[in-house]
Amino acid sequence: MPKTLVTYFSASGRTAKTAKHLAELAKADVFEIKPVQKYSGADLNWNNANSRSSVEMKDPNSRPEIADKTSIENYDVIFVGFPIWWYVAPHIILTFLESYDFAGKTVVPFATSGGSGVGETEKHLHAAAPNAKWESMRMLNRVSDSELKSWLESLGI
Repeated sequence: MPKTLVTYFSASGRTAKTAKHLAELAKADVFEIKPVQKYSGADLNWNNANSRSSVEMKDPNSRPEIADKTSIENYDVIFVGFPIWWYVAPHIILTFLESYDFAGKTVVPFATSGGSGVGETEKHLHAAAPNAKWESMRMLNRVSDSELKSWLESLGI
């Protein structure tokens, strides 16, 4: 069985809940991708063009700083979870991916969403970690345990 790590960014807690459950089923370690400056409710107000998240997502070069690092050396499979913002991953995920060498690693992206589609998310993720072996992204909104277990089995986990 491959050594597995579930990493995730969660601003509201929804993705965290999903990531922790996935890690439990996969018998994986967990790492939370935390921003140096936590997002407030006002920061996440997508209706406000001047909110922090709106400003970050409008700037393709925005890379919010991550508070803590982890080691990925001993892992074969790394799940990367996040909410969908503006039809893509939040830019802190790009910060995370660009901070490590994923050569020889299998990366499995997953997301949660309140309704937005994934747009060109995978294209942006792959560009941020071109040396990774990428699995297809999976939306994990309202997924049963049996569906998650079946998915993990299909990944060899």
